[in-house]
Amino acid sequence: MAKYKLEYIWLDGYTPLASLRSKTQIKEFASLPKLSELPVWGFDGSSTQQAEGKSSDIVLKPVASFPDSTRKNGVLVMCECFQHTGVASPSNSRATIPDDPDTWFGFEQEYFFWKDGAPLGFPVGGFPGPQGPYYTGVGYKNVGNIAREIVEKHIDICLDAGINIEGINAEVAKGQWEFQIFGKGSKNAADQMWVARYILARLGESYGVDIEWRCKPILAPFQQPLDWNGSGMHSNFSTKYMRETGGKEYFEKLMAAFNQYRDEHIAVYGPENHLRLTGLHETQSIDKFSYGVADRGASVRVPHSFINAGYKGYLEDRRPNSAADPYLVAGRILKTIQTVPTT
Repeated sequence: MAKYKLEYIWLDGYTPLASLRSKTQIKEFASLPKLSELPVWGFDGSSTQQAEGKSSDIVLKPVASFPDSTRKNGVLVMCECFQHTGVASPSNSRATIPDDPDTWFGFEQEYFFWKDGAPLGFPVGGFPGPQGPYYTGVGYKNVGNIAREIVEKHIDICLDAGINIEGINAEVAKGQWEFQIFGKGSKNAADQMWVARYILARLGESYGVDIEWRCKPILAPFQQPLDWNGSGMHSNFSTKYMRETGGKEYFEKLMAAFNQYRDEHIAVYGPENHLRLTGLHETQSIDKFSYGVADRGASVRVPHSFINAGYKGYLEDRRPNSAADPYLVAGRILKTIQTVPTT
């Protein structure tokens, strides 16, 4: 029997942006434990905005597990939070969403490396040169000497864990990067995204660098936007029907439904999105819905491949921001899709 380090990970109750929390439990197993073998655990919810001190026990239920190659006999355990009565905690967004293993999601997670109150690479009290050379940039003047080391380690740890990371790149603003996660089913895809976020945030600790998930962290006085791109979590999605049947008529009905539920989508697409969805910097205005072929300024981008295949394949919702909860994003997309008949 070997002793395994089980890192239980969950979302706290802070609003409007939940934080990741984690703690370690040591347990003996004959081999790498399966999800079904992982015990239910708990924590003090009064310290995480999830319970009152007079009744503070919150239950952690494992819902996904991943090997952790950074620790000997390490396991990353994504959990849902429940009250002692068995009722899902109000912060448990995973428990509120529909799921369908044939609905596939590809999340494009943008973020900033953040140090000493500014993006990594920003000069003290000022700004670097304007946007242009940083996107997919190469060389010290464009990406510095720390960021690439972190993102390369992030790739390896995610791959070792079995997380389906599909790529990375430096983004449009200085100090801004992106990684992509693909998963089948809203819960599975979002589980992988949250654990990938956890791995990145933990990696930053060794470098004295935080990960800034807010969608528009570079602002002028009075929260006025500057000429720097915000961060999104563009969400690519497809159902089995979209991939195998599709058609122009169904597509137009689907877009009409996305327009009809615009407010419901925006409500879960991340805090402060009004600062990012301005109609500038490759965004549509927050109070409008639009779609267009290869249009990165639209709410939903329609790939050329989708049209060429006879309106079949995947679509990209560009409105979710970098701080959005992927459980809620995937769930809302699926809820809207389910309102459109396929017969």
